[in-house]
Amino acid sequence: MHIVAALYRFTRFADPAALRGPLQALCNEQGVTGTLLLAPEGINGTIAGSREGIDTVLGHIRALPGCADLDWKESTASTPPFHRMKVRLKREIVTMGQPAVDPASGTGRYVAPQDWNALISDPDVAVIDTRNGYEVGIGTFWGAVDPQTDSFGEFPAWWAENRDRFEGKRIAMFCTGGIRCEKSTNFLIQQGVEDVYHLKGGILKYLEEVPKEQSLWEGECFVFDARVSVGHGLEEGPHILCHACRLPLLPADQDRPEYEDGVSCHNCIDQTTDTAKEGFRERQRQMALARARGLPYLGVRQE
Repeated sequence: MHIVAALYRFTRFADPAALRGPLQALCNEQGVTGTLLLAPEGINGTIAGSREGIDTVLGHIRALPGCADLDWKESTASTPPFHRMKVRLKREIVTMGQPAVDPASGTGRYVAPQDWNALISDPDVAVIDTRNGYEVGIGTFWGAVDPQTDSFGEFPAWWAENRDRFEGKRIAMFCTGGIRCEKSTNFLIQQGVEDVYHLKGGILKYLEEVPKEQSLWEGECFVFDARVSVGHGLEEGPHILCHACRLPLLPADQDRPEYEDGVSCHNCIDQTTDTAKEGFRERQRQMALARARGLPYLGVRQE
């Protein structure tokens, strides 16, 4: 069984580049895989490994400047959810493209998973899903507004076009693990919205702590690793990933005529050229060859 830890922390790193090498080396030494992002505003990512390996890496991260109170969410995976470890330097740990947004200066009010149902059931509360359209498509909270964005950076423009819809409402926001809401709630506060709330720990914490029979969650939650989706109790969901367009599919979608493993699905068959599809087929051949030799194939992009 593999331990999966999703984490983030907004804190000021004076020199993120200096942190990268030691963190990468420790993860490699401990056999921990996944992706960690370092930026001047903090750290974000998901890692997987043994209990000892995860604990060692988390201990290292907690010793970084401002990370003593690091919060993370754990789940398990039956197979390795990542093939390799990447520690990357970025301008933002979650890209919104709004330089004035600073979660360290204040965010919306945190709402514990146990109190979330009561909040979002209030008719005076507007519930907004801050995730991307393909994530919302496989699961969301009952009654939530879907901004239908393709990236988080589109959220500010969506809000500017739609804010009149929410006049006089309290705003409750949620995302996978909580990090996008740190920025989106700070953004709304800067826009003059007074009553802003967000789900502490995100969907993952809600699915972990709220019993299924009491849940207002519908469907599965998309995750950026080989599990693709998780459900209540953070059990692995039924979805697979189309490696051509990176969108989640149900097992039944593999029976559709548009589906070809690693090449196309009903979402993307008309979105790529024949030349691109042949490139995807070659990638599949290389993956099969690597598997036959007992080697990892690193050509497939991991989130």
